[in-house]
Amino acid sequence: MEKKTTTTKPAAKKAVKAPVKKVAAKTAKAPVAKATAHAPKKTEEVVLDAMAVTEATVAPSFEKPTLVKGKYVFATGRRKTAIANVRVFGGAGEINVNRKPLEVYFSHQIYRDTILKPFQLTGLGNDFHFNATINGGGIVAQAQALQHGIAQALGSMGDDLRSILKKNGMLTRDDRKKERKKPGLRGARRAPQWAKR
Repeated sequence: MEKKTTTTKPAAKKAVKAPVKKVAAKTAKAPVAKATAHAPKKTEEVVLDAMAVTEATVAPSFEKPTLVKGKYVFATGRRKTAIANVRVFGGAGEINVNRKPLEVYFSHQIYRDTILKPFQLTGLGNDFHFNATINGGGIVAQAQALQHGIAQALGSMGDDLRSILKKNGMLTRDDRKKERKKPGLRGARRAPQWAKR
């Protein structure tokens, strides 16, 4: 019986020690692999952010268009079921939407940024102002329709402006709409839930 006890103890010790070494080796390698995998992504993000800043800060070089006082450029912008009729005037002035100031009609800054993006891209924010009437759609569709109308008006003032706006996709009408509901379905494509019994 003494022989059996002596042979089993060393075998048990070896079995316990071997898996511990393997686990330690795996944990030592794992953090190195994670660090190398994430390092290039951070540098790419930094480079992309730097490119975005340089594009935004560099003003385009072209001859700025002028409008005679009292004259305006008319354009229509559309998105979903919203239609925006825009009159762009020369010079600084009040911006009105449906006879209300822009800050009152579009209370959130994100909508105002969307609307004024054509002016920011062309660098004409202080040279023009506009009045607009909007019908139909929700608040998001109205903001995008107004952006489209402003871009159409600015694009008609010169080829340089038109090329800048076209390059940034401002002149293209976004014709996506909600798909209609179909008979026998719960929505446009959603089928009723199947019941076995």
